[in-house]
Amino acid sequence: MREEQIIIRPVLTEKARELSEKGQYVFEVSKLANKSEIKKAIEKLFKVKVEKVRIIKLPEKPRRLGRIFGKKGGIKKAIVKLKEGQKIEIFK
Repeated sequence: MREEQIIIRPVLTEKARELSEKGQYVFEVSKLANKSEIKKAIEKLFKVKVEKVRIIKLPEKPRRLGRIFGKKGGIKKAIVKLKEGQKIEIFK
């Protein structure tokens, strides 16, 4: 998997902004990516050093449109903690 396929987009919520002040950044990532792949992708794309990666998997949710039943796909988020003194400029 290429780095562009692993990192889908940054998560820009109120809680994510609070974490970014502490040096932790939240990204939506590919469901197939693991912690080591996410770490390598962040280090290569943003040229920073990653200290720790935590993963959150949100479950699928059932949806209904008239008589048709379906599912809204779950997502996978990664909380990335950077080494001391490092920042990602995308979150300014």
